[in-house]
Amino acid sequence: MGLMDKLKGELVDIIEWIDDSRSTLAWRFPRYQNEIKNGAQLIVREGQKAVFVYRGALADQFEPGHYELKSENLPILSTLQGWKHGFDSPFRSEVYFINTRPVTDLRWGTPQPVTVRDPDFKMVQVRANGLCVVKIVDVGIFLKEVIGTDSAVEVEEIAELLRRVISMAFSDMVTQSGLGAIDLQGQQVALSGRLAEFVQERVDDEFGLAIPEMTMNISLPDEITQAMTRGVAKGVEASGFVENVDLDKYQQAQAADAMLAAAQNEGGSVMGDIMQMGMGVAMAGQMANQMGGIGQPAAAQPAVVVNPGGAPPPLPGQTMYHVDHGGNPGGPYNMAQMQQGIQGGQVTGQTLVWAQGMAAWAPAQAVPELQALFAAPPPMPPTSATPPPVPPSPESPAPDSTPDAPASDPAGE
Repeated sequence: MGLMDKLKGELVDIIEWIDDSRSTLAWRFPRYQNEIKNGAQLIVREGQKAVFVYRGALADQFEPGHYELKSENLPILSTLQGWKHGFDSPFRSEVYFINTRPVTDLRWGTPQPVTVRDPDFKMVQVRANGLCVVKIVDVGIFLKEVIGTDSAVEVEEIAELLRRVISMAFSDMVTQSGLGAIDLQGQQVALSGRLAEFVQERVDDEFGLAIPEMTMNISLPDEITQAMTRGVAKGVEASGFVENVDLDKYQQAQAADAMLAAAQNEGGSVMGDIMQMGMGVAMAGQMANQMGGIGQPAAAQPAVVVNPGGAPPPLPGQTMYHVDHGGNPGGPYNMAQMQQGIQGGQVTGQTLVWAQGMAAWAPAQAVPELQALFAAPPPMPPTSATPPPVPPSPESPAPDSTPDAPASDPAGE
């Protein structure tokens, strides 16, 4: 600083801070050797607070207004410097201007996903991001813990600190809430206020900051989002059918689709083979009817309703059974198919089955409708080792068992 600047500073002394960047949180007023003369003018604008610091100790604070610096309005500084009857010009002190306006554009996000226990999708990793509103409320703590000896403090200098604090607070809030991933995303507006409280507890006494408001957006993995989208679309489609489609026919079509899926099972189960055979017979019958109708008038041909699944739907009121195939449910199967499976040995009395109206899976032999299929046939009558004698015929005479008498010899007489 030159001689003219020094003389100008001693003659005119106006202390103020003009800043419209909204990115500076604190700024130290530059003075030659920190000298302030008696009667200097202090101007503190709205959204600011002026703080005097003497040898590292916090002194007097000034709210927005226009002040003339005298010993009367500097009681703490007068005590620190030992002014008994006023002070001589100039005196030395640092002056800091603090931005008390809220900073509304501080963005945050979790650097690593947080694992959440979900009742539907088990363990799910979620992320969160949003905006944080921060404000300086305790100048003394902020001056000691954040400013230190810096001449200025920008928002970006505390942004990284706040992001770490918010990430840890988000993880603690999720764990304490006990909500699943779907519920977290559904209640993220209400949870934003709780997250602000968690963060407030970590920055008020530590850094002199307040968190008036926070916004939060929780994002789920793409796999979970796609599964939810498919489920919603299927629900909307099914609800639209309720008003326009006969529910009995719709249920029959659903059962036919399930039968087709069982028949196309590549696992090679015998029940699947039976289903394929039944479908083949049905398709052959349809083809025969179509071939037999060639050359006949169209009016004479009866209307044939073709099932898109390739197999006729179950008859109304017919009980359809699902069968346990080694831990994988199969079916549904009608009574005739169940009888074929029992006769073939694929379905035993201990095989678990289920049908509409049953409370839970039960052994097949315990189902009253299926008990008759397990009844063993009566044994065959025993056969003799040798056949019985043939009875005599009534037409043939009985042979004479008495031998004939010998004839007399006339020569011997």
